[in-house]
Amino acid sequence: MSESLPYNQFSRHLRERFGEKVFKVTLDAGFDCPNRDGTRARGGCTFCDASGSSAQVAPPTVPLLEQLQIGMAGWQRKFGERARKFVAYYQAFTNTHAPLSRLEEVYRIGLEHPDCVALAVGTRPDCVAEPVLELLQQMAHQKYLWVEYGLQSAHDATLQRINRAHSVAEFVDAVRRTRQRGIEVCAHLIHGLPGETPKMMLQSVDLLADLEVEGIKIHSLHILKGSIMAGQYLRGEIELMSEQQYVGSVCDSLERLPPQTWIHRLTGDGLPHLLIAPEWSRHKRAVLTAIEQEMRRRGTRQGSQYLLRSVAGR
Repeated sequence: MSESLPYNQFSRHLRERFGEKVFKVTLDAGFDCPNRDGTRARGGCTFCDASGSSAQVAPPTVPLLEQLQIGMAGWQRKFGERARKFVAYYQAFTNTHAPLSRLEEVYRIGLEHPDCVALAVGTRPDCVAEPVLELLQQMAHQKYLWVEYGLQSAHDATLQRINRAHSVAEFVDAVRRTRQRGIEVCAHLIHGLPGETPKMMLQSVDLLADLEVEGIKIHSLHILKGSIMAGQYLRGEIELMSEQQYVGSVCDSLERLPPQTWIHRLTGDGLPHLLIAPEWSRHKRAVLTAIEQEMRRRGTRQGSQYLLRSVAGR
């Protein structure tokens, strides 16, 4: 854990592993989701916009290699010669929801590019049959790779409410099967989903702590243009967390996670032109500073409560 931060920052891990800062390029390979195309449901997650809540630098009509090159060039314009190593992040929608031949074609772009030192594959726990995991395992032998599973909440009632169309049990099964193959897992949680109490949010954190996933991403609920939740929010059916509430919730979460868990993200990156609310989430640096300051005010660090839970036998 960094001496300068009270939590275990993943970007530091990448810097230590590869000897310098590593930059992430988000990609859209043109996939869909099983809760959008009718495989499991229709309509998609109620928080998701038409782009799959992606922050890609180019639309899916742009060839994938060109998307990667555009993203790399963007970082190089900003950081110059320091931007030399990259992560190919397959982010938009469900990046294992296709035949194996298509997956091999898509993943080859990141695997074969000499400046890509790592790959991240964002997907759902109901889209990782054993042949898919075998392919991912083969990739992990070639380059550093982790799989990102969207859980969002460890409560089936919440998952039904937001039309995730998979269960908590499926998530647990997918994580265990993935880790058995030596593949690292990063799990996603959203704090502030409709109907969720602070206690419920921490129960979701506790599930990930008990599963000992390697990494975690947390962000507040965003209301995005084009999402089902946009209408619900504008009708007054959804109440969002304040910045203070969110900061407190994240600090509570960090205290309950194992000290070794890598923190990939503690704020969201909704595209500015799509974000309806909360307005405070636009100020990422200010939110991260508030989280760090609150941890220091409490005199705690990541894992403080997890260690106490371990001693107490949970």
